[in-house]
Amino acid sequence: MNKKYRNIGAASFFIFFSLLFFVLIVRFISIQYTGEVEGKVLTAQAAQLYMREDVIKAQRGSIYDNNGEVIAEDAASYTLVAILSDTMTTDPDYPRHVVDPRKTAAQLALHIDMSEQDIYDRLTQEGRFQVEFGRAGKDLSNSVKIAIEELQLPGITFIKDTKRYYPNGIFASHLIGYAQKDEESSEIVGVTGLENSYNDLLDGEDGSFKYEGDIWNYILPNSKKHVEEPVNGQDIYLTIDKKIQTFLEDAMNKVDEQYKPKRIMAVVADPKTGKILAMGQRPTYHPTTREGIDQSWHNEIIETSFEPGSTMKIFALATAIEKNVFNPNDKFASGQYCLDGKNCINDHNYGKGWGTISYLEGFQRSSNVVMAKLLEKMGAETWLEYMNKFKFGMKTNIGLPNEVPGKILYNWPIEKVTSVYGQGTTVTAIQMVQAMSAIANDGKMMKPYVVDKIVDPNTKTVTETKPEIAGNPISADTAKQVREILESTITSEHGTAKTYHLEGYRVGGKTGTAQIPNPNGKGYLKERNQYIFSFLGLAPVDNPQLVMYVAIEEPQIEPDENGSKPVSMIFNTVMKTSLQYLNIEPEKTTEVKNTSLPDLTKMKLQDVQTFAQDSNLELVTIGKGNKIVEQFPASGVSLLEGEKIIVKTDGDIFVPNMTGWSKRDVLKIAQLASLELNMVGNGYAYKQNFQPNTSVQAGDQLVVHFETPAAKIEREQAESQSDAEDEVTDE
Repeated sequence: MNKKYRNIGAASFFIFFSLLFFVLIVRFISIQYTGEVEGKVLTAQAAQLYMREDVIKAQRGSIYDNNGEVIAEDAASYTLVAILSDTMTTDPDYPRHVVDPRKTAAQLALHIDMSEQDIYDRLTQEGRFQVEFGRAGKDLSNSVKIAIEELQLPGITFIKDTKRYYPNGIFASHLIGYAQKDEESSEIVGVTGLENSYNDLLDGEDGSFKYEGDIWNYILPNSKKHVEEPVNGQDIYLTIDKKIQTFLEDAMNKVDEQYKPKRIMAVVADPKTGKILAMGQRPTYHPTTREGIDQSWHNEIIETSFEPGSTMKIFALATAIEKNVFNPNDKFASGQYCLDGKNCINDHNYGKGWGTISYLEGFQRSSNVVMAKLLEKMGAETWLEYMNKFKFGMKTNIGLPNEVPGKILYNWPIEKVTSVYGQGTTVTAIQMVQAMSAIANDGKMMKPYVVDKIVDPNTKTVTETKPEIAGNPISADTAKQVREILESTITSEHGTAKTYHLEGYRVGGKTGTAQIPNPNGKGYLKERNQYIFSFLGLAPVDNPQLVMYVAIEEPQIEPDENGSKPVSMIFNTVMKTSLQYLNIEPEKTTEVKNTSLPDLTKMKLQDVQTFAQDSNLELVTIGKGNKIVEQFPASGVSLLEGEKIIVKTDGDIFVPNMTGWSKRDVLKIAQLASLELNMVGNGYAYKQNFQPNTSVQAGDQLVVHFETPAAKIEREQAESQSDAEDEVTDE
């Protein structure tokens, strides 16, 4: 019975294995015939098993200035690595790990920013295969790498990488921006500025290298290789001129160091094309190290709006001239202007004004009242129309990220008046430059731009930016008249912009001293340095080649200084050196006239008056007679234009108005009139005990009070009865 069951079992196993063998044979024949398993081609699977692929990195596009000098580019960088494990050494004569930590630390400390002890501590860590050296060992240049390799230190090696390199350091940093390696993708990505807004163009596409290799990734003999070339990023050429940008950076550095302002903004542009030649700000940062970026990471020129102050008067004046309502010889009462008996605005000397003066003098003195009068003449709707024509309240679309449009406040009557002298309404620095191009370019307002051309290195195609007219708000004749009036703010005796005179060049422009809104929402800040001091200018006046805007917020000025000092340090330096660099010939200047004083006692008073006028000398007469009996200075003395001649005539003696005189000139009056002089204080005369033209006798007591510029400011503030929230202190 058992034998019978054994035979049956054996037969079953035989049948089972026979069927299994049959299935395997059929499967084998099927695979051999079709070459597939479960729909997959075996030859392809085998090829895939041995196929290897390496990435060929694309190069990010470079950024150049308008002369082709590099501003930003990819560069090789190296990370320092130390092998600590002795398992890497197979031949003791040629060690591949660190064998002398103390010597290695001492040598490396000479080349990286880490102390010898800190390096030694890293090199002696137990159980570590290899170590790096933190920030000190990263982003090393090729020259540092070579210097360390020449030391032939065992176990010291490098990992090659690519970083974004900015060879000029702090150079238009907020305009250029910066790019850095993304931690997830390991790709270099633009974060701010042009690096960000043009990231898609600058960023290339990686290529690949495919080949058949063994398990150690060595290429197999006679294997097929396939190379897909990378597509490098496109190169960007800017309108920025490296020389002019350097002039600007240097000037801003000096002002920043000396006056420690809260903020500086400055732009230089070509008004004929709209090209931005230089753009900078403080605080700034280093695009490679990002040092300082925590203070200000965004582009103030584009992304910050503020109240411009009196620089806005340029465009209100242009509107009035365009509408034929500005007569420079018309008169108005300066000091204060009120709407319906309330909501009064004051001139910047605390509402005192300068009496009844001409409209031209009012503009030269930067009177707020004259601008309110002009608004009456041209109409509020006209001014709003022209603010729109000058494109205030609108983005310039310069092609930089996060541009803001500013805001025109024009709802209430007082807002309409304050807008003509730059209060309430907000602008950006780039808008001011764009609008000024219309004044400089005979009415044609040019759209600002910073990218001159884009070059594709793969196809050699070039995409150029063409100058674009953003509008034509005024006529060429109006623009010419405005330029001449702007020049007079510098050359006129009443002008507020005398500080901006440039030897050899005719400059036109307008100062601004805009109040800063109080962060608590109540009125404006009131300290004497809590303003945005600015200047918007052009040169040369007859054919402007450059427009420049400089604004400085809250500089720490001295008591005897005003806000124009730090602004002019930037404007004057950069404008003059840039004009010279661009080979703009200075105008021939006439020498200052030097006049030798004759014996005036031998001349008739009328002839002396003619002589003084022809020689551009200031004649002061004390005495009501017609015969000159004494003079100062004495005959034979040489005088420069503008100096005083004091003559004493026969008849009753009287005292002139000596406000603003120096002690030296006051002393001469006392000597010529034989008066006893008592001088109180220091500085310049501001008060005298005798009213002007009052007759005096020899021996009378003349008392004159003097004050310094700082004391004058304090006195005028104390005397002012105006409401500080209703006035704009604007030069």
